Amino acid sequence: MSQSKEKEQEGGVYETIKVIAQALLLALVVRTFLFQPFFIPSGSMKDTLLIGDYLFVSKYSYGYSKYSFPFGLAPFDGRVWSSAPERGDIAVFKLPKDNSTDYIKRVIGLPGDEVQMINGILHINGNAVERKRIDDYIEKDAYGNIHKIPRYVETLPNGISYQTLDITTNGSLDNTPVYHVPADRYFMMGDNRDNSQDSRVLSEVGYVPFENFIGRAEIIFFSIEDDQPAWMFWKWPWTVRWDRLGDVL
Repeated sequence: MSQSKEKEQEGGVYETIKVIAQALLLALVVRTFLFQPFFIPSGSMKDTLLIGDYLFVSKYSYGYSKYSFPFGLAPFDGRVWSSAPERGDIAVFKLPKDNSTDYIKRVIGLPGDEVQMINGILHINGNAVERKRIDDYIEKDAYGNIHKIPRYVETLPNGISYQTLDITTNGSLDNTPVYHVPADRYFMMGDNRDNSQDSRVLSEVGYVPFENFIGRAEIIFFSIEDDQPAWMFWKWPWTVRWDRLGDVL
């Protein structure tokens, strides 16, 4: 009986290890080839994305590069099964400066485009992008003060519309030189135009190689107030932004 029990225990341990290994393998496959979760740590994409948002990024949307794999471990260069990003996509990519930091911005300029900001108005290939004032984005600071930020709807040449914020009139990035987007590169910008370090800052972000794209943002699956830790689940009834759950991007 003793030996029988030992064999049963050994068999139980083996089955447990097997199940855990299979679950980890499945999670790795899903994360690498299908969907990867991302957390929003900054306000550069307000109010499309807020600090504390958790979203899924589809890894298959643009095909796969070495940056699609954990630690960049892939036996190839460039992209396979590639599909080019579309203007207006919200995309996660590796920062070209170090090829390791994850950034999320909107695709504004395609290869061969000319992009420029003039008095806060986005211009693509010499044409002003349509922008309409709609209302104010209301934000409360840490001291309880209310701030009203002008909010606009911007419509790209391909018909994609989204909201942008304009915190400062004549901000440092409201007037720029003309950016000539090189072949196989993309020009990325944040929706929070005066609080986004993006392709307008060539020394920090600049033009993003297609190879650096990780995937396209698809849906917000969880959102919590930016000053609250997500692990404090007992506070969720008051700290979770329930109205943002399930928002398609």
